[in-house]
Amino acid sequence: MAIEVITREDLNEFRTLLLSDLNAMFNSKPQQQKQWLKSTEVRKLLNISPGTLQNLRINGVLSYTKVGGIIFYAYADLQKALETNKVEATPNLFNPKWLVR
Repeated sequence: MAIEVITREDLNEFRTLLLSDLNAMFNSKPQQQKQWLKSTEVRKLLNISPGTLQNLRINGVLSYTKVGGIIFYAYADLQKALETNKVEATPNLFNPKWLVR
């Protein structure tokens, strides 16, 4: 069994490479979100069924565009719908579930 000795120079070289890789990752542009999403992408993103997505369309919760037979949703509209329907949490200190025993 061969033993490999790691020197300070090896560690310094590793550190330099690691820092340069981390620098490249942090300085790179973040991947942009697609502007338009298909139904399958929206269902996967929101973790909902096809019927639920259809109900959101029918009830006017989500805006959509239909081109041919394909329905597209604007990512900005999804964010807006989520923000509009957001319910702020109001912790109730007198609720027995919140009491620490």
